[in-house]
Amino acid sequence: MEQITKIPIATTFGCIRPWGEQDAGSLVKFGNNPKIAKNLRDGFPSPYTLEAANRFLANVAQQNPTTFFALEHQGEAVGAVGLSISQDVHRFSAELAYWLGEPLWGKGWMSEAVDLFCRFGFETFQLIRIFAEPYAINHASGRVLEKAGFTLEGRLKCSVVKDGKVLDQLMYARINPDYL
Repeated sequence: MEQITKIPIATTFGCIRPWGEQDAGSLVKFGNNPKIAKNLRDGFPSPYTLEAANRFLANVAQQNPTTFFALEHQGEAVGAVGLSISQDVHRFSAELAYWLGEPLWGKGWMSEAVDLFCRFGFETFQLIRIFAEPYAINHASGRVLEKAGFTLEGRLKCSVVKDGKVLDQLMYARINPDYL
């Protein structure tokens, strides 16, 4: 698949666009927040340093196809949204990941971005299913997914260890309406 250089998704808050080297400072500014890190996998560093930002941007620059994008507001990258496309018999499914800087929480922007990004994902990558597995304690993420058209499919009991605590995850999924 060809490298994606533009993602034409305008949102109420700005746009969803490819990452660039210029985003390292914004990543540190908005990503260096323990409230964000506590709801993400351990691959999201905390504290979020300039070195971590540069490492992430270098990895994203190597993606082909590009599946992780910046959420831009007023010229700054204030969050992220992306897909990890599955393999083998799951190759028409992808896991959704996202985060948004705390100053922008509670405005409905993440639900809008997730909805628009899923439409993009279904069309661009010919996906049938997009799923997300937020920690059960992250009620805000569940609301984001439900507002974006996801359905709660189940609870994965004692499925992860985060910060020394055993947590449940919730399984949410959205099915491509073209396949229903």
